[in-house]
Amino acid sequence: MNGSYTAFLGSRRLVTGALSDVLARVKSMPSDPNAELLIFEDRTGQSVDFDLRGDLQDVLARAQPEAKPPGRGRPKLGVVSREVTLLPRHWEWLEAQQGGASAVLRRLVDEARKQDPSAERVRAAQGAADRFMAVLAGNLAGYQEASRALYARDASAFKHHTQGWPEDVREHALSLAAPAFTPDPPSA
Repeated sequence: MNGSYTAFLGSRRLVTGALSDVLARVKSMPSDPNAELLIFEDRTGQSVDFDLRGDLQDVLARAQPEAKPPGRGRPKLGVVSREVTLLPRHWEWLEAQQGGASAVLRRLVDEARKQDPSAERVRAAQGAADRFMAVLAGNLAGYQEASRALYARDASAFKHHTQGWPEDVREHALSLAAPAFTPDPPSA
């Protein structure tokens, strides 16, 4: 339950903070089955669903990942199996490396991420802001233009195209996008 979350009721921001605080605020509101309640994980900009039945303790207990005793074999590291398409010469090279193909690919990805942390930070901010905007601003005037400005890292155009949006949606989108608009540090 680490990180920051934001709850919106329609286009009105209710609260931003730790998940436990956000869920407590949401649970304290009068129940309205027609309410358009959305909770976003700020790091990714993704909308997250929570089972809000029961009291706050029930909700918080369900929101926390289950703690299972360690089993036998390799630990679960959140591994997701996906398909990678490579040419035969690439597979041959990977198979000849120490640790096997998966270990080599993980090291290559980790090294690439370390090479340019500024670019990684910008990509993360762009993705989070765009995912948030797609949900709450996807049907609003200026959404496409704002999205293009986000990826062009044009803060002035982004602000211009979001000007007509509801204030809380506009401000939260700008907050998520802010790292994408900071200048890159000078090269050493």
